[in-house]
Amino acid sequence: METINSEIFTLTYGSIVRQLITDLEDIEEVNKQLDMMGYNIGIRLIDEFLAKSKTTKCVDFRDTADKVARVGFRMFLSASAAVSNWNADNTACHVVLEDNPLVDFVELPEDCSNLKYCNVLCGVIRGALEMVNIRVECTVAKDTLRGDDATELHLKLLSQEAESYPFKDDD
Repeated sequence: METINSEIFTLTYGSIVRQLITDLEDIEEVNKQLDMMGYNIGIRLIDEFLAKSKTTKCVDFRDTADKVARVGFRMFLSASAAVSNWNADNTACHVVLEDNPLVDFVELPEDCSNLKYCNVLCGVIRGALEMVNIRVECTVAKDTLRGDDATELHLKLLSQEAESYPFKDDD
């Protein structure tokens, strides 16, 4: 699989975020746009993930989250991630990125304290999973740009629909 230099990707993403801040002048709107950008990336990225990852079909949400963390983040960000803090009914967890390449070379200015710089990752996860009939809510729970030790995304299952086919077999 072709890869790009992670520094080029990181700097390009930083430039996009900076331009959004300049254009929109409202941090909450920037957060929404980053999520929407990620969502649009995710709905296209899932095809490549399914075609190239050679993973088997997920049996439940726990298995899905594990594959997103272990395979997806490694495949597309060259980052290792782990899933932790499952709730009792296995419908919510945290995806922890120890080393997040998106935040390399980044310092948030004081006036951007509400910026969810990694919100694009939430959108990617949301968009990709929605394409396989899994609706989730994803939010940034911890961020190294705010002094936390790792980037942590909170993932919550909203609904999971069975696969349906638009036609019937003529048996």
